[in-house]
Amino acid sequence: MFEQWWNNFQPDQYPWLGDVFVVVIIILTANLFFSRLMARLAVKFAATRNLWDDALLEAARKPALLMIWAVGASHVLEIIVRSTQAEIFTALESLRAVAVVLILAWFLVSLVRQVELRLLSDDYSAKDEPIDRTTVMALGKLVRSAVIIVSALMVLQNLGYSISGVLAFGGIGGIAVGFAAKDMLANFFGGLMVYLDRPFSVGDWIRSPDKDIEGTVENIGWRQTRIRTFDQRPLYVPNATFMQISVENPSRMLNRRIYETIGVRYQDATRLPEIIDRVRSMLENHADIDLAKTLIVNFNKYNASSLDFFIYTFTKTTNWVEYHRIKQNVLLQVLDIIHELGGDVAFPTSTIKLDPITIENAQGRSEQNHE
Repeated sequence: MFEQWWNNFQPDQYPWLGDVFVVVIIILTANLFFSRLMARLAVKFAATRNLWDDALLEAARKPALLMIWAVGASHVLEIIVRSTQAEIFTALESLRAVAVVLILAWFLVSLVRQVELRLLSDDYSAKDEPIDRTTVMALGKLVRSAVIIVSALMVLQNLGYSISGVLAFGGIGGIAVGFAAKDMLANFFGGLMVYLDRPFSVGDWIRSPDKDIEGTVENIGWRQTRIRTFDQRPLYVPNATFMQISVENPSRMLNRRIYETIGVRYQDATRLPEIIDRVRSMLENHADIDLAKTLIVNFNKYNASSLDFFIYTFTKTTNWVEYHRIKQNVLLQVLDIIHELGGDVAFPTSTIKLDPITIENAQGRSEQNHE
């Protein structure tokens, strides 16, 4: 059949063949040129530390080549359409628009994925601040979902379907779903607020004065947040809870406070001023105390069994273990100062005063009873 067609072939019957041949040559040339250009750009972009150029190049490589072929094929079909009246080519404009929308959607989804992969990569070191992996993954999913939904609506529009009905149905359906799943939506928007406001991130130690919540954040999902308590139990908190409670984030504190009250004996009252001066001097010369913050050492109270003075200061470190090492060192030095000056730390005591006459009468009655 092919041989018979070739023998009967007459170029005059296909006047569009020359134009098609020229377009195909242009497509092949553009494809070759673009491939060479992408290879050179890849070498140059690899020498930079900017993640955006690498992500853009990798995401655009295949969609751009496909776009060249799609545009070229549409021009070939246009040439054929002008020479024939075939019904198959009547939907050319719609098919071209759909192809462009799908290729652009592919490019945008690939770009988001490439940026996400590079932000989460251990090799990415050009960071001004630590990257929150959970936030990056959540935003990546959100953007990809938005691109896919918008692309699907545009495809339907180009195929001749009215999307107004779809949008209206989506609005009515959204109201119904909202009433049926209000708790789930509350958790979703609670998670969204956590992602946007970032009161805490994965790895932070948080606690709430309003509820019995304290531990290290392990994962922030769309519906709930997983917290590992200090006794190593997982605690699952619905995200809507964080919209109603106060949350402390000790992981972001600048300093840790030492606030201690120390009592000395009343018999050491004359030594108390020197004890306070020596303790204040010790703190001012301590390498781990932040002198830019408030530092107070003052006599505070006449207590029942002691003369109390208090220490109020801040450490430079926020590390929990290191803080307790510094606090221990400070308290032991305070004790050494008190002992060096001949004093001692007070402990609860009671003084009982008895009348001598009463004691003699009691002793007399005791002797008489023995006799």
